[in-house]
This record gives sequence, C-alpha cells and structure tokens, in this order.
Amino acid sequence: MLAAAGCGSGGGGASWTFANGSLDSRRAATATRLDARTIPQLKVRWRFRLHAGDDAGFGAITSNPVIRGNTVYVQDSTSSVYALDVRNGALLWKDTIKAPNDGPNGVSISGSRVYGATDTTVFALDAASGERLWSRRLAGPFEQFIAIAPVVDRGRVYVSTQGFPPGGRGKLYALSAETGKVVWRFQTVKLPWSHPASSGGGGAWNQVSVDEHGNVYAGISNPGPWGGSNAYPNGGLFPGPALYTDSLVVLDGASGRLLWFDQVTPHDVRDYDFQASPILATVGGHDTVIGAGKGGIVIAWDRTAHTRLWSKAVGVHLNDLGPLPTKPTTVCPGLLGGVLTPMAYASGRLFVPVVELCSRESAVTTKNAFARPPSQGKGIVYALDAASGATVWSAHLGSAPFGCATVARDAVVVPTYDGVVRAFATADGHLLWRTRLRAGNNSCPAIGDDVLIVAGGAPHPRVAHPVDEIVAFGLRH
Repeated sequence: MLAAAGCGSGGGGASWTFANGSLDSRRAATATRLDARTIPQLKVRWRFRLHAGDDAGFGAITSNPVIRGNTVYVQDSTSSVYALDVRNGALLWKDTIKAPNDGPNGVSISGSRVYGATDTTVFALDAASGERLWSRRLAGPFEQFIAIAPVVDRGRVYVSTQGFPPGGRGKLYALSAETGKVVWRFQTVKLPWSHPASSGGGGAWNQVSVDEHGNVYAGISNPGPWGGSNAYPNGGLFPGPALYTDSLVVLDGASGRLLWFDQVTPHDVRDYDFQASPILATVGGHDTVIGAGKGGIVIAWDRTAHTRLWSKAVGVHLNDLGPLPTKPTTVCPGLLGGVLTPMAYASGRLFVPVVELCSRESAVTTKNAFARPPSQGKGIVYALDAASGATVWSAHLGSAPFGCATVARDAVVVPTYDGVVRAFATADGHLLWRTRLRAGNNSCPAIGDDVLIVAGGAPHPRVAHPVDEIVAFGLRH
C-alpha cells in the first residue's frame, strides 16, 4: 500500500486514543489548533488507500481512526489494523487479518498497546511493532458477533458481544488488559428467550463510557426479530419488556455488578436500539449522562439520583409508539434512522447527528422487507442546550450522517454518507467548511493537533468511481 504524501510537516500533538476520543465519549478536542477560524484553511495533507473490499455492503471502513503522538491507528472492515505516520501517511506496520466485520469496529490505545477485535476475538498488539501479544475469543453459539471498539481503563478492556437469533444474548465484558483473561461478564438480556430458536438481541454497538469512579455506562441494542409474523405479531417471539434491551445500563467497573438502569423502549418492535455511546458531563450542577438511539429520542439523566432530567425527540416522528398495525404503514424514524451514530458535547451544548429515513413496517414485517436504501436518507445536525434539551440551532444535511458529530474547539464536524464533510460553528450553526471525499462515508473522524482524519470507504451509488482511503486534512505550514 502506498500513501500519497502531501505536506510532510506537522505532528499529532493532541491525542484521540479511543473511538470517541476519551472515556467520557464527548467526542471533543480542545488541545488542537483546529477551530472555527482555522478549519476553513484545511487542505489534503495525505491519502492512504484501502483495499478491504465490500463483502458485507457496509464499506471498506466503518471504524473511527485513533491518534497518539505521530501515529494514526485504524482498522478496516476485514479487521486488519494499520499504523500510519500522522505527518505524511507512511505505513509503519500492518497486522493483516481476514475476518469481515460490519462494524463499527475499531481500536484503542493504552500504554504501549493497541487493543481491537475481530468479529469473534479481542486482541492486543504492540503499538510500536504490531506484534500480537494476546487474543481472547468471546463469540460463540449465543454471542455471535463483536462489533464494538474497545475501551481501556484501570487495567481492564471493556468490549461487548452481540446477540442474534437463534438464542443470541449479547454480553458486556471486562478483560485483563495485560493478559486478556475475562475479569467479568454482564448479561444484557436478563431472562432466557421464550422462543430461543427465533429470538436474539442485546449487547452494545458503540464504545462504552467510564466515569471518574470507574463505573461503566453502556447503551444496549434491541431485541429481535423486530416486527413479527402472522403467528407472533408485534414481537410475540419475545413477550414482555425484554430487559435490558434498549436501555442505559450502569455497571461497577471492578465487578460488573449492575448499579442502575433505565429502559427507554420496553418490548421494542421497531429495531430502536438505544446504542449511541453515553456522554458523561457536568451540566447545570448535575453530574449528567446523556444517551440516544435509533428511536430518535435523546435523554439526560442525573448520574447521582438516577432520574431523568429531560427527554428530547429529534427528527421526524411518525407511528413510532405502541404496537404496529397489521397493514404496512410509514414509520419514522425507520430501520436505519434516528440517532444512528455517536453525539458530541462541548461547552454546555450537545451536537446530535440525525438520520431522516422512514420505513414501511407492520406487525408482521420480517427482515425480508428491510429498510429503504441508505442513499435515500437525509439528515439534520442539532445543537441542543445540554441543561434543558432545548434546540439552540439545527442544520439540514443532504445525505444521511452515518459518521459521528465531532467537535474541534468551537467547530463541529459532520460527515455524510455521500462523502461530503461539513464543519459548522458551534455558536450558531453557520457553515464554515465543506469538502468531498472520493467515496461515501460510513465512519467517524478523529482530530489531532493540526489535522482532521476522516475515511471515505462506503459504496454510495452517486459516487461513480469510488476510492477507498484514509484522508488527512491539515493546516498549511
């Protein structure tokens, strides 16, 4: 693989060591030279080609690059890991793996190690050489998939498996960062399925968050199959609330003991995962956790009292509550709608990327009647007052934001599926900068000292000759 180098100067400086930048999942860089004044000056510094293919249809890359010092680490959709020089894109090493993963997968950096996962197995690599240090298989008959970027804190690696039919029940895990040994596991589906041959669900899709006490916060995915059948309409295959699906769960990091939880959508029949990484912040005197998911609802809780502070519906909502009718109806958010990827937080404001893509659904809908093509989706980015949930400003997007919101000081960057990357002023939402990748986007950006790193690797139909690549946009020197 070759990197097309441009300007060779400039270093990493600021670190972005986890998928969401930090343990609190705020996705905000303050130790960076990028801001509302400098972002309009960004130019392509280098490009690094990817050749991961598109076997699963989600693209060559769905992960968030991470940065430490002068090195960028990134994982593609075959689970291979690359170390690149942040200054010029030169390949330092590659750990070649052939394990397709729809993602969002990705790696994290802690100490001298890089931690990641394939679809079945968590691993640790030497950050300097890429040498494999340990691996631990987690997926099995009732935990069929790993799709989460790991997080490392207090000597523990936090990851999750996913559960799918038949019988799948996703779990949250803590592994020893030193050896990969399982420290604890938490079952995110509380009770056995009534119909295990046909049901499954649970687990986390996005990075968990960790507070100053070491407590772990996770947004949990939906039960399945959504919709239903003539024999078992409206989720009849998983009767009852199906705890802890579609919930915020909070665990003791040392033991995995459940501290508290709140289920957002009991007995979910619309695939409304509450999967976005919980954001931890102190807002208006409250130690707050803010979560969201595909149902298009953003919720803030008081972390001490465990009570809701506010709830905010974002985007279009139609036929999104209660049982589904027997005949197909338009449901908004749809199966690939709502808050599909992580939010960002800075200076009392929450930045929420929302996918606007409705679906035709019914009480007997099955996976054979899947979502509309993602290329038909549009989007909105909201700036909400984090103390009240009130909308401060919003900006419409011409394509679905399948990449996260990401803050650089007083600017928020939002890429969209059509490969357009935009930056808005956090103060009032006016457009600061716009560029286009050479492929669609289905992954989230990272921010370094003077560089924005974002990937183009999704198969958008309006990009005629896509080029799958990592792109570094840097400031001139």
